[in-house]
Amino acid sequence: MPPPPKPQSVWSSAAMRPRRRPPPLPWQDEPCLMDDLGRLPFFRPFGPAALEPLAAVARWRGFSAGQTVLEAGDPARDVCFIAEGELRVVARSTGGHEMILNELHPGGMFGEIAAIDGRGRSASIVALTRARVCAIAAAPFMGFALSTPEASQHLMRMLAALVREKDARLMELAVLPVRARLAALLLRLSRPREGGGRVVSPPRPHHELASRIGTRREVVSRTLSAMARDGLADLTKGGLVLPRPGVLQAEVEAGYAASRG
Repeated sequence: MPPPPKPQSVWSSAAMRPRRRPPPLPWQDEPCLMDDLGRLPFFRPFGPAALEPLAAVARWRGFSAGQTVLEAGDPARDVCFIAEGELRVVARSTGGHEMILNELHPGGMFGEIAAIDGRGRSASIVALTRARVCAIAAAPFMGFALSTPEASQHLMRMLAALVREKDARLMELAVLPVRARLAALLLRLSRPREGGGRVVSPPRPHHELASRIGTRREVVSRTLSAMARDGLADLTKGGLVLPRPGVLQAEVEAGYAASRG
């Protein structure tokens, strides 16, 4: 009887072979020029004289899909403006629970809160797609914002909108039952559908929906099945169709009314 094959050593050449790294993105760490800055929505109202100090320090940074852009608690070094791609803001507990706080799109920005208070990053950010951001060191950006009234007002309006959005989501979590929270989320994620109703396209995984509304994946699965039986949701190849969005909105409003007694 032949002897059993020897187990491969963890120090074999195959195990020692380094993992392939993705090729660097073509514009990684290149200067973000004056014209580039002027095309970013935050900076469009300003002329070359105002933007010149920022253009001297602004750099492009690129991220591949799935790459962590920053972690909560990281030092506040840059304010970043999204030129391409989609990013997700998440909060993670020490026990490993993850909650999706927001998604960022071209024209958005992140890092402004840490730049203002000088503390670590308030949440983690992950790239959903290949992304390109213009990064500006916190100190020059804050100098620009504080010395330029229009920039200060724009920044304050953005922060005010962020606070209002967080207040609305906290209210949902505090007072609405799971079905009403899911209905509110689907309405926010959806867009008008040709022929009537609304559609969430592409459809979101159940674990992602659960992470957004503070529940478990299996609860979302059961609730979506109940909505489908009620004629309020229909999963198709094109996405999750909401044929009667008015009924879903009425459920959300009824949930708020019930919380008031």
